[in-house]
Order: sequence, then C-alpha cells, then structure tokens
Amino acid sequence: MITIRKAAERGGANHGWLDTKHTFSFADYHDPAHMGFRDLRVLNEDRVTPGEGFPTHSHRDMEILSWVLEGELEHRDSMGNGSVIRPGELQRMSAGTGVRHSERNPSDANPLHFLQIWIFPERNGLAPSYEQKDFPEGERRGKLRLVASPDGREGSVTIHQDVRVSTALLEKGDEVSLSIAQGRSAWVQVARGSVDVNGRRLEAGDGAAVTREERLELSNGDGAEVLVFDLR
Repeated sequence: MITIRKAAERGGANHGWLDTKHTFSFADYHDPAHMGFRDLRVLNEDRVTPGEGFPTHSHRDMEILSWVLEGELEHRDSMGNGSVIRPGELQRMSAGTGVRHSERNPSDANPLHFLQIWIFPERNGLAPSYEQKDFPEGERRGKLRLVASPDGREGSVTIHQDVRVSTALLEKGDEVSLSIAQGRSAWVQVARGSVDVNGRRLEAGDGAAVTREERLELSNGDGAEVLVFDLR
C-alpha cells in the first residue's frame, strides 16, 4: 500500500530568514494524524537565507541527520565539532544524553536548502557522538546508495537504530528497486524533481509511506533526488 503525503499538505512556517516545511508534526505545527512514521519522527525541508541560521540550542535522545541540497550548512556543537556540510555530504549527530549545537548558512550571497531528519534511537541515554561523510554524485546517479545504517555497512554513517537510509539521483530511463523484508516498511521522500514510486507519481516535496509491499520500485525520474528509509 502506498500512502502519499503531498508537499502542499505539509505544515510549516515562513520566518523571513527561514522557510520551513514539516512532513510530520514539529514546533508549532501539530497534527495527530502525522506524528511520524515508524522510527522516523521528523522530516523538515528548510531554506535559510544568507548569513542566517539557528542559534545554539539543545537536543537529547534523538538521531539527527542533515542532508544538504543546495548551499552550505555550518555546524558547531558542545562536543567540539565544527564543520561545513555541502551537497552530497550526510551529517549524523547522536544527541544522546544531551548536546548543544548551532547551524547557520555561512554564505553572504547564496541560499541554503537542506533536509533535517530525526530518528528515534534504539534506546535513550546514549553518549553523544558525531559523524560526517561524503557520497559523490557518481555513487548515487541511477542507483540507490546506502548512506546511513545501524552497522555502517558500505561506508555509510552509523545510526543507533534499525533504520537504513538510501538516496538516488534519477533521470528518465533509470530504474531502481529495493526489497522490503517482511514486517518492515519504507518511506520515500522526493527532495527535488519527480519520480514514479510503484507506479504512483510523486513530485518535489512529496513523501510516501510504503506498507505491506514486498518491493519498492522507483522509475521514470525527471531530475529526481530521492531519499528512501527502510524502517522496522
């Protein structure tokens, strides 16, 4: 079964410096029908104007992934990490027992466009940790590239939950598939472009919950960048 969450149905807000869209309930947007999917709790699409960002704030007991689509994301945290995340790089921050961090667009001219993803950890009280890896376009073009997993297989970042995150860049003629094990589900998020998901057309910003399906088929991409979450 494919249940589509259309981009226009998402919550969110425009704060001037930040235009944010929430697939699931977040901040002032609350919808009991959309509180997350399996262990996927937050999926926000954020656009940040040049020189602006999120001041230092706290998190705990959450696996936080950042995937940049355009521009640069500057990160600093209480663990002593300071980095810049660019398109094709995935950042993983395990908040665990507590971490403080800030995020901003360091450019004085270019906008920042990124996805912020929260996943429930396997247990609370983990030690905070940080990881960042680059996944070149060639590894993602016309194929699903694993970028996050519980065991760090295939060079992916390691998350503390039985969730596997893959991404792909798809054009016309590209066809990729993923087997879904019995009892598991998937979430597909279209970051840009458009693509058919098991025969259903999804556009940029759309998401889809995939349940009781043995296989996920992505095809007929039109400049599509997609993220696929394999969830227990």
